[in-house]
Amino acid sequence: MSLGEVFTAESSNYFLLLGTTLFLVLLGLVMVLSSSSIDSFTAGRDFFSVFLKQGLFALIGIPLMLVVSRIPIRVMKKWAWVAIFVAVGVQLLVFTPLGDEVGGNLNWIAIGSYTFQPSELVKLALVVWMGAILAKKEALLGNFGHVVIPVLPIAGGAILLVLLGGDLGTVMIMAGLVFGALFFAGIKLRMLVVPMIVGAVLAVIVAFTSASRTERIMSFFSGTNADYEGVDWQAQHGEWALAGGGVFGVGLGNSRAKWSWLPAADNDYIFAIIGEELGLVGAIVVLLLFIALALAFVRIIRSSRDMFSKVVTGAVMVWLIGQAFVNIAVVLGVLPVLGVPLPLISSGGSALLTTLAAIGIVLAIARENAVTSARDARAFEAPAAPSGRPAVPRPRTVSGRTR
Repeated sequence: MSLGEVFTAESSNYFLLLGTTLFLVLLGLVMVLSSSSIDSFTAGRDFFSVFLKQGLFALIGIPLMLVVSRIPIRVMKKWAWVAIFVAVGVQLLVFTPLGDEVGGNLNWIAIGSYTFQPSELVKLALVVWMGAILAKKEALLGNFGHVVIPVLPIAGGAILLVLLGGDLGTVMIMAGLVFGALFFAGIKLRMLVVPMIVGAVLAVIVAFTSASRTERIMSFFSGTNADYEGVDWQAQHGEWALAGGGVFGVGLGNSRAKWSWLPAADNDYIFAIIGEELGLVGAIVVLLLFIALALAFVRIIRSSRDMFSKVVTGAVMVWLIGQAFVNIAVVLGVLPVLGVPLPLISSGGSALLTTLAAIGIVLAIARENAVTSARDARAFEAPAAPSGRPAVPRPRTVSGRTR
């Protein structure tokens, strides 16, 4: 990396993505503090325990994002295979004594009092690996065999490992990430139709293999909310929290649902607390922030000239915007409860760190796009010799000698 390029003014795309991300993280910290304080106290901890933990991860994640944004693209490509194998290896640890089951899903690693969700690391590694492998096979992507190998065994195997732990929500986001990468790589839609149908059928089959998921799905489609004290409890109180907020909300910190009425108030259902405390206005602001995030991703994709940059940025966009859509749809009652957090806002250290790292990768792409565009502009504006031929630089002399 050239020292001069490090201090070059960044592009508008870079600042749009960075500014929106920082705003979402700060909003998330405020809402985590508000939504978690009561449950933290009733659990025998300090009012601020969840907030301080989330704040610590934010203090680590934001510098990590900025450091990742300085990594050259060629380095990411070089280490893509190592990243995916390391991530898959960490995911395998959930099937060892280190594995910790949370909410019926075996998708956590517990070391002492610290827990980590390795599937988040798999998402991050998949983004870089998909970009590297599709860029390498760019000239062969019209052949279905070159699309399937090695995408199916590697990406499919990574998703299968998460599925074996029972986390269907994360599996859906990972599958969307992979299909998003293939789409932005320019794969013909007719090649994706059959895999998408097969994936949808498998998702339905897996969904009904769990008794709790089956109850939630059947309750969602019945629309009766008959089991108020059972499977419908969370969905009902989430809707009541949103309805109680009205247009302008009950005020920051004044939520009633967070008083142990709404499970996962600081995580999967934090959007319900936002709607209750900040009202319809606050909920719309959150939606607008994610729209701005999507706009930043689209602008970076359009300014990218190489396959790796387009695929990685598109995959991260599908991951974050898709996950936000699923989370908000669940809270609004449009989808059955899936247990997917709201990116950058919900509490959860492993999710926040990997999300910020993924955005750091896209920021690195935005930086390199800006540098490339600046170089092309300088080359285009280079003065020509009077004869129309390019001007030849004159040799420099040092102490009378030609260098």
